[in-house]
Amino acid sequence: MTTTVTARDRAKAERTDAILAAAAQLFAARGYPGVSLEEIGAAVGISGPAVYRHFAGKHALLDALLIGVSERLVAGGEREASRASDPLERMRALVVFHVDFALGNAAVIRVQDRDLVHLSPEAQAEVRRLQRAYIELWMETLSGIRADDRDELRLRVQACFGLINSTPHSTRSALRSRAQTAKLLTEMALSALLAEG
Repeated sequence: MTTTVTARDRAKAERTDAILAAAAQLFAARGYPGVSLEEIGAAVGISGPAVYRHFAGKHALLDALLIGVSERLVAGGEREASRASDPLERMRALVVFHVDFALGNAAVIRVQDRDLVHLSPEAQAEVRRLQRAYIELWMETLSGIRADDRDELRLRVQACFGLINSTPHSTRSALRSRAQTAKLLTEMALSALLAEG
């Protein structure tokens, strides 16, 4: 059976994406508790009650935002890792992917860092499961390069995430281009992952 995607379906999907993007910006700026559905709706040109056509409420919106970002990280990481045959090339591909993701999604990363506690228990469990899968992907890749134990691999991977994820919040775009920032971050992250202990 073939499902036909109508113009109305596309418009609804685009509006849903716009609501998620607006929520990410507002939550990043003021924190989840400091933002109302009315403000999110106004940011995309609809009323607060109209947001309910897309999400059951503010909690459901946050759940969708943070589960969605975690799913994109896992899927993107798996895609990039599958394209490279050599472990070092695979590690570089993962770093380049994550750097690009972090630079393009700084607001969502800030929300995940600060507002994870506001997720529903089910969404929190799903985000944690996806985060573990993403970390495991990196650890497995790094284990092909370094003969470290799992605790050491996890420490290296999580420290690398900290380096990459914190940088978009502390850089000024006027100081360097995104390409320059990405290049520097990629080299720093690889150096951190592969540094002798």
